[in-house]
Amino acid sequence: MKIDGKNIFDVVKKGYPEGEPKKNHKVDPCYALFDREDPLPRLQELAFFTDTSICTGCKSCEVACKQWNQLKNDPIHWSGQSYDNTGDLSANNWRHVKFIERFSEHNEVDRPAPKTIDALLNEPKEGHWLFMSDQCKHCRTSPCHEACPTGAIVRNEFGGIYYQTDICMGCGMCVAACPFGVPEISRESGHSMKCAECYDRLRDGLDPACKEACPTGAIDFGPREYMATLAEERLNYLVKHGHPEARLYGKDQFPQYDSLNSFYLLMDKPEVYGLPESPQTPSHYMAGDYLRGIATLVLCLAAVAASLI
Repeated sequence: MKIDGKNIFDVVKKGYPEGEPKKNHKVDPCYALFDREDPLPRLQELAFFTDTSICTGCKSCEVACKQWNQLKNDPIHWSGQSYDNTGDLSANNWRHVKFIERFSEHNEVDRPAPKTIDALLNEPKEGHWLFMSDQCKHCRTSPCHEACPTGAIVRNEFGGIYYQTDICMGCGMCVAACPFGVPEISRESGHSMKCAECYDRLRDGLDPACKEACPTGAIDFGPREYMATLAEERLNYLVKHGHPEARLYGKDQFPQYDSLNSFYLLMDKPEVYGLPESPQTPSHYMAGDYLRGIATLVLCLAAVAASLI
């Protein structure tokens, strides 16, 4: 059909499913903009298992994530407090390797250096490093999904949380709702952005780019039940071999929060890694906010009424 000024509103000729607004010609193109296909059938739930005990902080996952998703590099900034030059998850950093340095504030600086290999190997260790490749937790009950007013945030057929930037209006409700501080509004596009779980790769039967790039196998991905089994086995091994501090984070439900589809094996308390020990959904506290808002409105109306009497 050749489009001109006379038939521009006749472009959309298809019938609408039952229950949708009937055609009225002039607004058909507007309806077409918001026409969405039905969700794909739910498939096997997939999950990330990140073993921080074998993470070396190489940042290969960060590079692979940026390369595959075509994310811009932020200017390198050294805080002076760590070797980590990324800083945090952001609209441009969907993966972030945390560097946690566990060293005493007072170390011996005038101790003579070991002169033999045996002396070097037996030298007392004053501290240690902790590394953690962090990302979106893909919560099984996600507050960002519940908070989104436009329906831009959906749960895909693999159980991951996916952001549709074409209908995101950048309101920031997801940012406020996330207890882990994951999503961020892009300054360039104005959309909220985070890890997409390499959804395009999953659709083609491929693993996420970060998992493929990890040289030590610290990042694993697959059916959630299988990942949970691997996590339990690894935890039992570490505890048995002298690491009672090891623990799993997010595999099971928290006291006031659902389990995660990106869970971790940690070698210290969650707060050491910057994770909440017991995450909570912010909407649980909104009832009081609504009541305070209604009470304030009533008082304002009463004051206005009193001034008019």
